[in-house]
Amino acid sequence: MARSSSGVWGIEIGQTALKALRCSLVDGEPVADAFDFIEYPKILSQPEAVAEELIADALEQLLERNDAITEKVCISVPGQSGLAKFFKPPPVEVKKIADIVRYEARQQIPFDLADVVWDFQMMPGSMVEEGYALESEVGLFAMKREQAYRQMTPFDEANIEVDQVQLAPLALYNMLAFDRMHERVDAGVFDSDDPPPSTVLLSIGTDSSDLIVTNGFRIWQRSMPIGGNHFTRQLTKDLKMTFAKAEHLKRNAREAVDPKLIFQTMRPVFNDLVTEVQRSIGFFRSIDKKADIKELIVTGNTVKMPGLAAYLGKNLGFDVHVLDRFNRLGGDDVLSIPTFRDNIPTFAVCYGLCLQGLGVSQIHASLVPREILTQRMIRAKKPWTLAGLAALMVGMSAHYVLTEKSWATTHDDLWKAPQAEVTRMKTYSDEHLSDDANLNSKLTYLNDIGKEVSGNSEARLKWLEIIKVVNDAIPRPDFPDGKVLGPKELPYLDRKDFHVQQFETKYYEDLSLWYTEKVARRYRDEYRSWARITGNPVPEDLNEDLGPTGPGWVIQLNCYHYYNSPDRIGFEGSNHVRNLMTTSFMKSSVELPIGTDANGKRIMETFTLPEMGLTYPLLLDDNKDKLVSIANPDYDADAIMAEQMKLVASGAAPSPDAAVEAPMLQVRKLEFIYQIVWQEKILSERLEAKEAARLLAEEEAAATAAAEESAVVEE
Repeated sequence: MARSSSGVWGIEIGQTALKALRCSLVDGEPVADAFDFIEYPKILSQPEAVAEELIADALEQLLERNDAITEKVCISVPGQSGLAKFFKPPPVEVKKIADIVRYEARQQIPFDLADVVWDFQMMPGSMVEEGYALESEVGLFAMKREQAYRQMTPFDEANIEVDQVQLAPLALYNMLAFDRMHERVDAGVFDSDDPPPSTVLLSIGTDSSDLIVTNGFRIWQRSMPIGGNHFTRQLTKDLKMTFAKAEHLKRNAREAVDPKLIFQTMRPVFNDLVTEVQRSIGFFRSIDKKADIKELIVTGNTVKMPGLAAYLGKNLGFDVHVLDRFNRLGGDDVLSIPTFRDNIPTFAVCYGLCLQGLGVSQIHASLVPREILTQRMIRAKKPWTLAGLAALMVGMSAHYVLTEKSWATTHDDLWKAPQAEVTRMKTYSDEHLSDDANLNSKLTYLNDIGKEVSGNSEARLKWLEIIKVVNDAIPRPDFPDGKVLGPKELPYLDRKDFHVQQFETKYYEDLSLWYTEKVARRYRDEYRSWARITGNPVPEDLNEDLGPTGPGWVIQLNCYHYYNSPDRIGFEGSNHVRNLMTTSFMKSSVELPIGTDANGKRIMETFTLPEMGLTYPLLLDDNKDKLVSIANPDYDADAIMAEQMKLVASGAAPSPDAAVEAPMLQVRKLEFIYQIVWQEKILSERLEAKEAARLLAEEEAAATAAAEESAVVEE
């Protein structure tokens, strides 16, 4: 249907009535132009009520009374039908907020995202400086796709096009922030250490109630399973009367024969309501210690029940106000109508929906399925597409007519010879094109063979190279003259070398499967520990490092060392691994042959470990050393026995005080697992990268020299 931009309809389908409010902007302020309040013959939750028929009849009445609805339409859905979560992202660029929210959505939404309609936005008061969100809060809103379609079905059947779908508690927040807290929200300054006072808004529905706590910048909301029908059912149960009579008696309790009996009967429900509100506010205060709640605002038609507001104020200890007016809503023609004035508390949601539709609300996220929006966009472009196709058809038809007219005036004999020549040239051209295609095919084949041969010559060396590189990177003892010293000459606790027990590799099609959140957290902690021990700086973007991606290998080394003297506090155990082994994998380089010169002498080139494709060295565990027994390499049982026999043969008794080497030594041993990522880089790729880096360095040096020369000339 045709759409008008003159106003917005906010429509709420309640359990007892359909509420609709139409507003427009006049000088930047909302003005009520029309409204409707259509009560159902029965409450939708009653067993004998057919909800689909009652809603359809109400929408039909709405269209009849308002000459159809062609303006923008915003509808609400109950709070318990969707999800609203608020979280604080880390300081990050604003353009990356969407990625963080997408990750958060996977964690917070307990369904497959393909089955969910969701949206998000930054809340008011978020601090954004130079494109970075520093102190911010993001709202994540979601609803199952099936539920969204179910809520929109009555409007589709009534031929009413819904433009925005919003959760009822968020519509109430929009109303409260615009109508009662606009001065502080418009200022846009939010101090989390000294937040403004908060307001509790309690919307009592038919079967459930929504409780919202907000200071204009932050929201906390909860749906409670208690509403006006619970009072009616209590009367029905205790006074043995029909539901309809109990509902009438509840609304007119003061005019009853025995008002005191009516209120005493409903007291358990009053107590349950107060308990739920107290529990909710208590929980909110437990998670927000700085919140200062000043007042309670009650809305919904149930507030018209005599004594409810006074009872809440007496038992909750807050200033309780009934929402009986909208401070910033103009339009006396509507506001002065008795039906609207009597039912103002129940139009709060509609007012909030109109504010969102007019673009003056704080929350503007919508839960209309994206595929519906796409269909509407395509439908809007169809007339222009048809017009373009029609113009193209007219032009092509005119061209065809003119071409046929020109062809009809040409004699066939004039074209026979040119056509034959064209045919001959086409045959000649096709032969050459075919030969060219065959030659290109052969060239491609030969190129592929060449790449395969040269690639294999480099590829067969890659494992030899990487094993040598890893072996050279592991710290070795520096024995003088290559002689291995015994434990008496160099005790084990003074040996800085590492022993590798096992060398394993595992291939990943995508290394992000290895770099899980747990591994990433371990790597960042290890990096900081290594930097602290060695005095190296920690990159500012370490927390934003997404890790390795693409195919590659993870090399795992099972190692141990004996450098665990308790006298070396801070340099023993795992710190010894970080200080030597991690530093070696971070900083060391290796010299590898890259070819031979004219004399057959090897040409060597130095590569860093990252240039070899070795990155992300990681001490995977942080164990404690253990006291173990190992064989003494200096112990020689035969030599000791020969010495004793020699003493006996000479007539001397064996000396019990003679120094005898112990067969076993007690040492402190630390076993650990070490991993490092290897993404293959063959020799040609490494040489190309080094050449590119060299050229870039020369360009930068030339630019620096030119700048310095220009500065000298200017001086």
